[in-house]
Amino acid sequence: MYLRMAKRVLLETDKRLLLKFAWIMGVKGFLSMRRHRARMARGEFFPPFLYVSVINSCNLRCQGCWVDVGAKQQKIDAPALNRLIRDAKAMGNCFFGILGGEPFLHDELLDVVGAHRDCYFQVFTNGHFVTDAVASELRKFGNVTPLISIEGSEIVSDVRRGRAKVYGKTMEGLENCLRHRLLTGVCTSLCRSNIEDLLREEWIDQLIDMGVMYAWYHIYRPVGPDACPELALTADQQLAAREFVVRMRSRKPIAMIDAYYDGKGNALCPAATGFTHHISPWGDIEPCPVIQFAKDSIHDARPLSETIRQSAFLRDFRETAAGATRGCIVLERPDLLIELMDKHAARDSTARKTMREELAAMRPHPSQFHPGHAIPERAWFYRFVKFLAFRDFGMYARRFRIENWRKTEAEEPIGARCDAPAPRGSEATVSWP
Repeated sequence: MYLRMAKRVLLETDKRLLLKFAWIMGVKGFLSMRRHRARMARGEFFPPFLYVSVINSCNLRCQGCWVDVGAKQQKIDAPALNRLIRDAKAMGNCFFGILGGEPFLHDELLDVVGAHRDCYFQVFTNGHFVTDAVASELRKFGNVTPLISIEGSEIVSDVRRGRAKVYGKTMEGLENCLRHRLLTGVCTSLCRSNIEDLLREEWIDQLIDMGVMYAWYHIYRPVGPDACPELALTADQQLAAREFVVRMRSRKPIAMIDAYYDGKGNALCPAATGFTHHISPWGDIEPCPVIQFAKDSIHDARPLSETIRQSAFLRDFRETAAGATRGCIVLERPDLLIELMDKHAARDSTARKTMREELAAMRPHPSQFHPGHAIPERAWFYRFVKFLAFRDFGMYARRFRIENWRKTEAEEPIGARCDAPAPRGSEATVSWP
């Protein structure tokens, strides 16, 4: 598998783009993670990866979309985007996830990514606005990987995306990317209506034949004004998805991305572990894209590093989420999010201003956390990469120890030591005085 993947990378990609990816994502990305670990060890915080929703507008109306795509257009303008990126670069960051709405509706996006060629940008897009000219420009920059969202077959896509002929237009954008030999990925929000079509080996083989270099499966989250909770996956379906990804990683010459498990198969939440937070089109700093309330903004006078580091709200979110579950707090405990919102008097960062009511109406769903059913990585390369760069950074064990330390402080003499074990499923070890 590794030899076949190496052959694909060498023969099917633009070598200049490949070298740029290796330098920014490999070397600089590794150094960024080291700086993050060092900050965490000092008790400081700044996420090494930021999701940035640059615009709320979109041409589609997807089921379960949390973005106010029908509201008046709001975007982060180029000066604010440039300032955000510069502030993050000063902390060692080099990788940004660009979301929307539809990011390519932002008329200054190409200017921004072109101005920061020492960074790498992963753009989540439906592909409809990735014309031949846009793909050509991205190839010239060399620092963008388009991640094309495909949500099912032609019929399923039209229903999921709320528009007709979505699949064909998405495939046109994908073909433009591949024709220009961009490092291109395909992502899918797995739900009950598309899991049988896209969680298949034949689909992965089709992507490989087309020239797609990586695939990313997300788990559908029933949020937003049109939540469609009937599409949420069962626990068994989520375990099947995890097993499929692990199996394909050891057999197919295509990278398989996931953001919700460590190398030993333990579930984790990137926002709870401090790996990432999210910036909304209004500039609000949110824990993650689907949690739409905030106390802080990129438009604050302070540097971004200070705003995030000094945020009691974001810190409380990380501790609350890590203390509640290794999975997704949105799916499992929406009630705790309401408590956080009320505790910090956090503002609703949506245009519709109904986030609290939506959380109150949610019923719990299974997330990626299935105690006793961890599925470890089989491929040594993925185990190695996750050991280096994608772990829980001790957050789950740290939260557990903090709670027990506080408890024993009240029950035992000052100076008594807390040697409580980490919670079941956590492999992290954290020393605590």
